[in-house]
Amino acid sequence: MTRVPAVSFEFFPPKSLDQSFRLWETARALAPLRPDFVSVTYGAGGTTRQLTHEAVVALSNHYGLNVAAHLTCVDATREETMQIVDEYAKAGVREIVALRGDAPQGQQVFTPHPQGFADSAQLIEAIAARSDFTIRCGAYPEPHPDSPGTAADVAWLKRKVDAGASSAITQFFFDAETFFRFRDQCAAAGIEAPIIPGILPIQSWAGAKRFAARCGTSVPGWAEDAFVAAGPEGERALAADLAADLCGRLIDGGVERLHFYTLNRPELVAEVCGRIGVTADPARAVA
Repeated sequence: MTRVPAVSFEFFPPKSLDQSFRLWETARALAPLRPDFVSVTYGAGGTTRQLTHEAVVALSNHYGLNVAAHLTCVDATREETMQIVDEYAKAGVREIVALRGDAPQGQQVFTPHPQGFADSAQLIEAIAARSDFTIRCGAYPEPHPDSPGTAADVAWLKRKVDAGASSAITQFFFDAETFFRFRDQCAAAGIEAPIIPGILPIQSWAGAKRFAARCGTSVPGWAEDAFVAAGPEGERALAADLAADLCGRLIDGGVERLHFYTLNRPELVAEVCGRIGVTADPARAVA
């Protein structure tokens, strides 16, 4: 492995003072790794819309980071959603991760707002027509929970790219071959936009399994066996080894960009980045 990939990081907006300190410490720790961009999520059902906006502006203004704001179709009219786009434009934000979003809390199935966007492709098309943004979208190497299968997910991704998305970030996965199969299917379908693998360094095995169950990621038996054998005392070292190995396999397979789900905990992410040659630039340190 000789090539060093470009990296990006996902954060979530803070809901408390303690979480605010954790976000700023995470940004401070990872900014010297020179990410292409960082993204800030919405809470489930769009519940952190204002917090997301505040975090995006703060990260952009105070940390000098290129911030991509998550934006969803959940529980908002088209006018309300596009007003958020305009506010980001005024704040100097130039990247958006456009997603359909999960169903609001208490609902099992996503139902569009009567005056809202029906899906992420409609949202992407509206942003592309109205503003000069770099638009990223989501992708699923394994079937989305609402999808009949991978072929449908590939077709849906092509629709989003055709609508104006310039790249896609995948849900996390455990095996490099899962990504390579998906990438090949996308290429065969005529999708030329870069597909960036989403990497989840496992901060908690129990938490990772819950996350996988919600988003349709299959948990291989070898991973369960490995974490059971490692036990609580060996979980972190195993997580670092597995994430670094996965990244190495992806890089060897031609991947040039990696997107890390940080969960606002920078230490493990920084260690994995160091193992694949992504090192800190002291000049980018944030006071």
